[in-house]
Amino acid sequence: MPSVLDQRSAPPGPAPRPAPPRRTRLLALPEARWALASLVLFLLALPVHLLGGPGWLSGTLFAATYATGGWEPGWAGLKALKDRTLDVDLLMVVAALGAAAIGQILDGALLIVIFATSGALEAVATARTADSVRGLLDLAPTTAARLLPDGREETVDTERLAVGDTILVRPGERVGADGRVTDGASDVDQATITGEPLPVARQVGDEVFAGTVNGSGALRVRVERDPADSVIARIVKMVEEASETKAPTQLFIEKIEQRYSIGMVVATLAVFAVPLALGDPLDSALLRAMTFMIVASPCAVVLSTMPPLLSAIANAGRRGVLAKSAVVMERLGQIDTVALDKTGTLTEGVPHVTDLRPLPGGGLDEAALLTLAASAEHPSEHPLARAVVTAARERNLPLSGADHFTSTPGQGVTATVDGRTVTVGAPTRFLEPEAHEQHQKAHEQRRKVVAELEDAGRTAVVVARDGVPVGVLGITDRLRPDAAATVAALTRLTGRTPVLLTGDNERAARRLAAEVGITEVRAGLLPQDKAAAVKEWEAQGRKVLVVGDGVNDAPALAAAHSGIAMGKAGSDLALETADAVVVRDELATIPSVVQLSRTARRLVVQNLVIAGAFITVLVAWDLTGDLPLPLGVAGHEGSTVIVGLNGLRLLRETAWPRLTQDAP
Repeated sequence: MPSVLDQRSAPPGPAPRPAPPRRTRLLALPEARWALASLVLFLLALPVHLLGGPGWLSGTLFAATYATGGWEPGWAGLKALKDRTLDVDLLMVVAALGAAAIGQILDGALLIVIFATSGALEAVATARTADSVRGLLDLAPTTAARLLPDGREETVDTERLAVGDTILVRPGERVGADGRVTDGASDVDQATITGEPLPVARQVGDEVFAGTVNGSGALRVRVERDPADSVIARIVKMVEEASETKAPTQLFIEKIEQRYSIGMVVATLAVFAVPLALGDPLDSALLRAMTFMIVASPCAVVLSTMPPLLSAIANAGRRGVLAKSAVVMERLGQIDTVALDKTGTLTEGVPHVTDLRPLPGGGLDEAALLTLAASAEHPSEHPLARAVVTAARERNLPLSGADHFTSTPGQGVTATVDGRTVTVGAPTRFLEPEAHEQHQKAHEQRRKVVAELEDAGRTAVVVARDGVPVGVLGITDRLRPDAAATVAALTRLTGRTPVLLTGDNERAARRLAAEVGITEVRAGLLPQDKAAAVKEWEAQGRKVLVVGDGVNDAPALAAAHSGIAMGKAGSDLALETADAVVVRDELATIPSVVQLSRTARRLVVQNLVIAGAFITVLVAWDLTGDLPLPLGVAGHEGSTVIVGLNGLRLLRETAWPRLTQDAP
């Protein structure tokens, strides 16, 4: 039995550092503060200017408006210019200064205010998106109670923990590092990592994760993973990297932005020089050129791509799907073929007792059979033994103590339960032919039951009492409840039924495929075979999505157009290789995130059309008519705000597709 650990209060130590705020305050952003200052100064200057107040006062206030709203983008533009890059922000500031130079100080100030406000809105949107992503999981604690070799305890920063250290986790505390329980027993709330709604029992030998919440017992945990490599740290790192990457569309736009900006400057000079050469007044020609520079700037085009993709990443993250980059989010919407692994993907990856078959003459019913088997298996750490014990606990069956426990690898266990010898193990131990006719009949009955279970894809386990078999248990890896609905949803999305790629035997694979509606099965595959199948489809022009969880799935995940790993039981290699991770192991989120990606791609196209239409109309108006500068400013900045807000629509809860609800 696990010992009861010391549950005294923690010794005095450094106070824990406060967790970072989940939601960035508006005025915590410098862009928002400068934009607000610029707006306030403009509103103070406007009545003075309109009512004919002192020129020095309105001039000072307008100058302050220009400085507060324009210095940051102007400085950034100058630094970019130093690197031989023409920044659109710098062009906006130049346009505002040009308007002021010809006496249009009010119009230039309005441009600065609107431009600064637009930049602040973009910064707020980016910060809120990052907040949403960072808030997906509770961060691991910053300190832990480390046990020293002499038994003393010290409070240390979790970053200082090393593999092999032992930490004490008291009731109600968060686990400080990924590791394995060496002493104690408790229920641990793992919802932040696995999405499991109920706490799970953890005892000696069980793995626990940083950031999970300990229940009523105390645990000693041996650190098995560097804090920087913990599950939660890897997930947070993935999310942070997502905001730093650019989708292919975004990269293309940034490439043409430089050429476009240079062309726009040349065109602006032509718009200024040609009318001036034809006799237009200097002020009129300069005003038209400044207006042209403003309305022709590609701000809205540049802002068209990332907000929808980053918003989609945040929304998917809230649902437990972590896309590693905007590139991933864009590519997910392009897939037209899906390949699914079996164990741990379509199935839960954990064995469960599905059949209880008492044998005639044993004198046991189903409950008594399970109680007997679980009592004997209770000391064992074998996955099948844990499945038997779990099944008994789920039925609230009272277990007896097991004495003289022995375990034989590949054969089973033997223990003394209530004074009788109980053996639980492989059918081969009990299916030897019997000489006595009565025993032969019992032998045939056992063989028939075992054959029925194995034909149904179950692992048969025989239970014997005092050497006489009294029942057979059927154990299997249970199909996920949403597997069939997910397959149906993916079929509707791609127009093709998903393919099952598995290393399991053909019979078991086809039986499971039939249950979920899959018609194409490739079984008995080695890792390189799975990758070869994916490369074969890719060579045919298909864009393949591979969903898996194990080390054997990693080559296929890497070879595919897109790869998604199941996060709960996924191997480190699969999690690192995949483009996205389903943290909560909800299979139904996969078709939803594919549809969300397609929606994001549609919004990108919408934004590009909106931005292009605004630029075309405003440029044509300025060249063929008399476009007022304030109206040009409002149209340009308005289009930027529109495309930004259009992309942020994907942050809403209602933007998440629920594709499996109506599936069979």
